[in-house]
Amino acid sequence: MQPWYLIENEEDYRKATRRYEEVRVAEKGSMERKEMQLLAFLINQYEEQQWEMPDVDPVGLIKIRMEEFGYKATDLAKEYGDKGTVSKVLNYKQALSLTMIRKFSKLLRIPAEALTKEYALQ
Repeated sequence: MQPWYLIENEEDYRKATRRYEEVRVAEKGSMERKEMQLLAFLINQYEEQQWEMPDVDPVGLIKIRMEEFGYKATDLAKEYGDKGTVSKVLNYKQALSLTMIRKFSKLLRIPAEALTKEYALQ
């Protein structure tokens, strides 16, 4: 396990997120699991310092993060499991479900609270 320190720049951030993706499914109690937990904490701390959440509705925020990570609606559908529902949400035809909030918060690294704001459907 590589020693980790506070994330201070984009290079450190990229290394940490890359390693997090490698160990995020580690077995409970393993050293990799402990490393994953530490990385999650360090990444979250860095993101909170670097990025101020824009004042947009939850769907707009999801779209912004999708663009930043290079994700498409199909990537969200793979995470959630239902392409039709994801499409409806992204087109303001259906509200986010609690399950979607949990999954998209983790996938897109958006605080769940930011996805629970009320917004208008079309």
